[in-house]
Order: sequence, then C-alpha cells, then structure tokens
Amino acid sequence: MENNNQKHSERSSSSSGRKSLKRKLVEDLIDDVDRNSVLESSEDAQQDLAREVRTQVEILESSFSSSESDRASSKRAIHVLSELAKNEEFVNVIVDCGAVPALVKHLQPPPHGGEGEGSYMPYEHEVEKGSAFTLGLLAIKPEHQQLIVDAGALPHLVNLLKRHRDAQNSRAVNGVIRRAADAVTNLAHENSSIKTRVRFEGGIPPLVELLEFVDSKVQRAAAGSLRTLAFKNDENKNQIVDCNALPTLILMLRSEDTAIHYEAVGVIGNLVHSSPNIKKEVLLAGALQPVIGLLSSSCSESQREAALLLGQFAATDSDCKIHIVQRGAVPPLIEMLQSPDAQLREMSAFALGRLAQDTHNQAGIAHCGGIIPLLKLLDSKNGSLQHNAAFALYGLADNEDNVADLVKVGGVQKLQDGEFIVQPTRDCVAKTLKRLEEKIHGRILGHLLYLMRIGEKVIQRRVALALAHLCSPDDQKTIFIDNNGLELLLELLESTNLKHQRDGSVALCKLANKASSLSQVDAAPPSPVPQVYLGEQYVNNSTLSDVTFLVEGKRFYAHRICLLASSDAFRAMFDGGYRERDAKDIEIPNIRWDIFELMMRYIYTGSVDVNLDVAQDLLRAADQYLLEGLKRLCEYAIAQDISVESVSLMFELSEAFNALTLRNACILFILEKFDQLSVMPWYSHLIQRVLPETRSYFVRALTRANQADMRV
Repeated sequence: MENNNQKHSERSSSSSGRKSLKRKLVEDLIDDVDRNSVLESSEDAQQDLAREVRTQVEILESSFSSSESDRASSKRAIHVLSELAKNEEFVNVIVDCGAVPALVKHLQPPPHGGEGEGSYMPYEHEVEKGSAFTLGLLAIKPEHQQLIVDAGALPHLVNLLKRHRDAQNSRAVNGVIRRAADAVTNLAHENSSIKTRVRFEGGIPPLVELLEFVDSKVQRAAAGSLRTLAFKNDENKNQIVDCNALPTLILMLRSEDTAIHYEAVGVIGNLVHSSPNIKKEVLLAGALQPVIGLLSSSCSESQREAALLLGQFAATDSDCKIHIVQRGAVPPLIEMLQSPDAQLREMSAFALGRLAQDTHNQAGIAHCGGIIPLLKLLDSKNGSLQHNAAFALYGLADNEDNVADLVKVGGVQKLQDGEFIVQPTRDCVAKTLKRLEEKIHGRILGHLLYLMRIGEKVIQRRVALALAHLCSPDDQKTIFIDNNGLELLLELLESTNLKHQRDGSVALCKLANKASSLSQVDAAPPSPVPQVYLGEQYVNNSTLSDVTFLVEGKRFYAHRICLLASSDAFRAMFDGGYRERDAKDIEIPNIRWDIFELMMRYIYTGSVDVNLDVAQDLLRAADQYLLEGLKRLCEYAIAQDISVESVSLMFELSEAFNALTLRNACILFILEKFDQLSVMPWYSHLIQRVLPETRSYFVRALTRANQADMRV
C-alpha cells in the first residue's frame, strides 16, 4: 500500500504539477507572436525552423550588452524562442541549435555600457524573465535538464530568486522571480542529482523566504519548487525545515486561495513522507486541523493531497489516528469516497484504511456510513483504489459492533464475489473473511439470528448466506434447522433471479462441506451387516450346492446358508411362504447372466469390482434382492460418472432404486455445478424435482452431525 500511494504522491507532486506549471507559463506570457506562423512539422519546415532558431540564437549571442537596442533585440529573440518552445515538438530543435548557452547567458544582466548611463538598465528584469521562462519550457523534457544545469543556469536562477532584495517590488520583479522558481521546479523534476545541486547552490533559503512574499503567484511558485525539491530527498527536507518553513506553510494551508493551499499541502506531504521526525515537527507546529479543513476545500486537488497527508499522519501513531477522527475528519472523508473523481476516492479510502486500524475509530467510521461506499469501491478497476477500500474494510471487521452491519448490507457476499486485481488485495479480503468468521459466536451470533428472524427478507437472506460461509459446524443445526436458515437458502434456489440461485447453491455447498457427513461419496462403504462368506471357490460350484438358479437358460449353483445370511430377500424366499422355498431350480427371469454372477460373487466374497458398464443393472439387482452393501458399491461407481448431461437421469435412477448415496451425490453435484447447469433449459424443472430431497438431505445431515458432536 505504501508504495502505491508513494507513486501517487510523486505523480501529484510532479507530473500533474509540471503540466499545470507549463499551462501557467503559457497562459501568463503576453502573446505577441502570431501563432499561425508556427512551422509545420515536415522536412522543409524543420529546416526552416532550424534556420529561424539559429537566427535568434545569433542575435542573443551578439546582443549581450546594456544598450537599449541590444536589450530590445534580446527580448524579441527570447520571445520568439519561448513561443516556439511551447510546442514540445520543437524543443529538441531549439536545444540542438545551441539555444541553451545563449539563454543561460541572458539570465544575468549585461555589464553597464559607457559613462553617464548610471544604473538604468533597459528592459530590466524582462530579458531575464524571458530566459528563465524559456529554459523552464525546455527543461520539461528530462533529457535536457542536465544540459541546462551544466551550462551554468542554477547559480543565475538562484540569484534571480533574490532579486527582490535589491529592487523595489514591481510586476517585473515579481515576474522574473516567479519564472526563476518555475524553472528550478522543472529542472529538478524527478532528478535527484539536480535537487541536491539546487541545495548546494543555496536555492532553498530564498525559496523559503519567498513563501512570505506579498505576491500570491510568487508564493505559489516558491511552494511548488520546494515541493519538488523535498520529494525523496532527505537533506533537502531537513534544510527546508531548518529554514523555518513550517510556520509559513501551515498558515498557507488556511489560505482562501486554493492554488496556495494546494501547493502548501503538497510541500508538507513530501516533507513528512518516510520522515517520522519531520512528521512530528509538522504536527507539533499545528498542521493537523488545517489539513482536516482542506478535506472540505472547493479544490479537489487540495482535498486529495489532504487525505493523502492524513493517511501519512495516521501511519504508525495510534494517538494521531484518534485525534484525526476526533477533529472531524471522518464525515468529509466518507463523502469523498462517493466523489466522481477516482483519485479523491483512492486517497480518502487510503486515509480511512489507516484510521480504521485503530480500535477506537472502527465503530465511528461505520456509524458515519463508511461501510457501504467502501464496499462499492471493491468493484473498481483501479487496483490501488480497490486495495485501499479492502484494507479499510479489514480494519472495520475487527470491531464486533461492525460485524452485523457488514453482514446486513451484503458485505460478506461482496467480499466473496469480488474480482480483485492484485494478490495483496485478495490476501487482504481473505484475512477480512477469516476475521469475520472468528467473530461469529456468542453475542454476535445471537444478533445475527435475531436479524434472520425479524429482519426484512433481503436481510434475512444475507444473514443466512453469510452464516453458511462463516459459522462454526457446531452452530449449523441451531442456525439452519432451529432458526429456519435452511429454508432461506432453499428459497434462493427457487428464485427466478440467477444471482440468487447462484448464491444459494454456493452457500449450500459450503454448508455441506463443513459437515463431515455431507461430503460426496469418495470411498466405497463397507458391508452394513456381518455376513458368512463361503469364498470365491464356491461361486457357481455344484459341491454341496442345495439350490440351483436358472438364468438365461443356464444353471447357477448356490448354497442356501450363504444366501440366507446375505439379505432379507433371500431369507423371505427360503423361509417364507414363497414357492421357491422347496424348489430345486429357481428361475430368474429379469437379470442377465453376467449381472447375476457378479451379484452372487459379492454374496460369496463380500466384494466385487463394479465398472460403469454393469453398474446400473447391478444396482437394480442389488435393490431387488436388498443387498445394501452391493447397492452402495454400485452407487459409488455411478457417482464417479455424473456429468452435466447425465445428472438428471442419475437422480431419477437414485429415486427409482432408493439409492440414497447416489441421490446425495447428485444433489451436491447440482449445487456445485450451478454455472454449467443453470444455462440448461431444463434446469428450473430439475431444481423443483430435487428440492424436497435436498431439504431432507440437509435436515438429516445437520441433525446427524450435531448428534455426532454431542457424543464426542
């Protein structure tokens, strides 16, 4: 999270700043040149452009004097170059034609000419202002920054920052200072060595001094330059603080001029970033309340920077988290969560995420309405915004008083269904769900059961869905049998709303998986009753045989003692009043020879290999002769082959032969494969058919699981 917001800070403090700076530079300069004369970007035009630039450079190189005509020529030449430099496509040509040394030369006043001219300098400040402005435009391209610095621009620019000390304040003086500060900003943008060089050249003290300048545009330019110099440069940060910038910056936070408080909060944000000692100084200097005040600024950029700064204030200091909330930051931050500006939403979620990690703040954020807008942000396609919201919800989930509120508004489903962009967000959501799961007991469970009984239907369903995923197996019977939770989930299966059907299916699957007795058939069960097994060698063996079956016209030799021990059907056949009791040969008219042989092999050995080719016919025979163990072996084999296409027939088969294990497997398959089955035209009919058995299945399983727990 820290890295994401650090990148955002860099963007907001430099990229957007540079764009706005360039916009200001372009808007503020008097437009004397006909822009329609700007050359087209073609090969001939490039040559014409180069000739024009070289002409202006030659003028600058030959007119560095204090005479009025030379100063006027210099001013015109610089103006032409600045107009060309406003088009970034022309910047490289301007630099390649040698404009930089000439422009740097004109950052300083030329020596005075002959005697008697006194201290008068024609076009005083204007030539230097134009040079600083043009160099600032050229420095927007990073590849030209070092070239300009190597040409000696920084010492001259720093001197221009001090020009007000030796001259009366005037529009011209203000202009040259502002252009010099803007040029320093562009030269130092994302260039750590130049940031350091500015400090070595003594640029920071005059910039701090200019924060108190009477002209607001100069204040803004100085603050913007300090903002750039402070970013990721600890030595620069320390010098800015040592120059006593903090009191003035904090006063600027209260300015009604949005441009001034925007720059001021940006400087402070870069000063405190990764600098805990400076953060303490900033808080001691009284920055907290004015920063909170900026959350309600009419300037969205100031709001964004203020939210980011509050998040930084709250990073590690628990007391500060509490003070931020106590001073009224939460309502405007929550309002910002619903802004159409994505960056505002991202930074407010970041701040709330930090504040929500303190137990004293969690209930307050929820009470002020923070849960729903944070949940909505989980749908964002912005990875940082999504993660900030998830982190805030993780904090809120730690408070027991928030659990029911999160469940009531559908927060659990939102966390489960969300498509999260980055792995850290997925991990955070998983931890949040785990945190909620650990709290579903005692008072909280009682509150949720109350809501499930008396709440509106939509709330009852949300509670039932959440509890299916989060409750302890020990509480399943209480929730879903005793308090009607199962019926709420089954109602969702009957809904015409596809989302409701899916939610119900997923919840019932989760409920089934939690109860050990509800897992699908994954191993063939043992024979349900002890039996006498004569062994493989007596299968269809005439030795000691006392009964013969006629199957497909062939005799099959058997032994009554073995058959009597195997099932109630054979006991009734031989001990009851049936005609087969005394018959020597008993005809079996409805079973194939291979199926009958497999059935008898099971009776004689207690085991048999059941493959899919014979499983259904063998199941029918096992059901006819009440061989429960063999039935379950057949059910197991058939269950392995359930598919989307066959599940309806398999369920019919389980109904026809009272194959409970197969029926259970079909029910779970239908629930688990909702996405594939729900598109089938016969799905709704299938659900209506299986619903009664699904209800019975869960009632038996949950009751049985609860009884097993009681025995343990």
